[in-house]
Amino acid sequence: MSDRTFRVIVRGVFDGLTPDQRAGLLARAAEHDVLRAAFTREGHLSYDLTARSAFTFRFLDSGEAEEDILDATERAEGAAKAWLTERGYGYKNLRSQAEDLSQAPLGKRQRRAAAQKNG
Repeated sequence: MSDRTFRVIVRGVFDGLTPDQRAGLLARAAEHDVLRAAFTREGHLSYDLTARSAFTFRFLDSGEAEEDILDATERAEGAAKAWLTERGYGYKNLRSQAEDLSQAPLGKRQRRAAAQKNG
């Protein structure tokens, strides 16, 4: 079997932040800007508290079979919950979305490159 790469997005909303917690998140907002968002093994957090209290974690994981995406999603959710809980941040409305990149449709450039390679 081939190794599959999964991208997992975990979204939620900060809930009940104290003024100090909010100030701390705002002070580190540049590190968590959506324009710097990336899928990483440890998870990358992005948010914009000036716009709304929502956040997004992006995780990169892998597995050997299609059903491994379920375990990858559980690990991502667990990691997001742990990160938030360790810092004392309340949250709600946690939801996840996962994608198996081996099943993703090819983009225009990828189709062109594949066509040139094959013929």
